[in-house]
Amino acid sequence: MSDKKTLTVKLVRSVAGTRQDHRATVRGLGLRRLNSERTLEDTPAVRGMIDKIAYLVRVVG
Repeated sequence: MSDKKTLTVKLVRSVAGTRQDHRATVRGLGLRRLNSERTLEDTPAVRGMIDKIAYLVRVVG
């Protein structure tokens, strides 16, 4: 069993019309299209990326 904490992130708004670096952050999190989800390790780097694009994503778990 893994004791690592995880977050599930879902892309809930389109990246169309957003800044290039915000689109790159979305891709960096592994999110490809609307409503796609990824389970990621809960690290300060991932938290910072989520904070940067908080208006585009929702943390599910």
